[in-house]
Amino acid sequence: MKKLLITITTLLLVFGLAACGSSETTDDKTLKVSATLDPHSKILEFVKPILKEKYDIDLEITVLDDYFVFNQALDDGEVDANYFQHEPFFDAEVAEKGYEISNIAGIHIEPFGFYSQNITSLDELEDGDEIIISNSISDHGRILSILDKAGVITLDPDVDVLSATTENIIDNPKNLVFLEVKPEILVATYENAEGAMVAINGNYAIQAGLNPLTDSVLLEQADSTNPYVNIVACKKGNENDEKIVALVEVLKSDEVKQFILDTYADGSVIPAE
Repeated sequence: MKKLLITITTLLLVFGLAACGSSETTDDKTLKVSATLDPHSKILEFVKPILKEKYDIDLEITVLDDYFVFNQALDDGEVDANYFQHEPFFDAEVAEKGYEISNIAGIHIEPFGFYSQNITSLDELEDGDEIIISNSISDHGRILSILDKAGVITLDPDVDVLSATTENIIDNPKNLVFLEVKPEILVATYENAEGAMVAINGNYAIQAGLNPLTDSVLLEQADSTNPYVNIVACKKGNENDEKIVALVEVLKSDEVKQFILDTYADGSVIPAE
């Protein structure tokens, strides 16, 4: 039922976006941005009054939960920008679907974590255990590199980690089985105690009330050089639009960076340099 409600909500939001028409018809003071609930929309809610006071821009935030809706809506001109994805996901979507959209700024990083209802440490992994991961190919290299660095598996050193898949595992001593599910149901899978571990995207872990530092069995090490920085994207040709430039300026301001550090003091979200 939970999965059904999420799907219905997503569809309603998508239809709502379409009904609003192209962002080209919005007034000059309105900026439409789509985002996932947490942390992206929460950060945007903090940004909203700053944009209004400093630039007289009315920020309109649309919250979605399906990763594969965002860039389509942006490419169709239903929103002016989106804020939800990391660079590898963006690059993969553009390459596969030919979207005419631009990566305009890196804002923050969300460390990826492995969570479990069944084990409390990597030492408890058993032969043939199932590891549940996102079915988003752009996440696979990231997920597998975390396991590689932890010594759980070994990836082929000649393969670019950003494009690595399970086919590039050259040593899997515990014969782990990798099962793929949609990113938006990773938390439900964890809550149902499925698999030995579930690799959960940072924003979904936060939404579920998980603390990456204390609740994860294994956590990605993150710093400002991490290639999985979360970005703001807009339509190609709009990179220098005054409203887009203002949004990026505020998101990268010291005020917003401090908000992120204060709000996510557990290290689940950190500002990008």
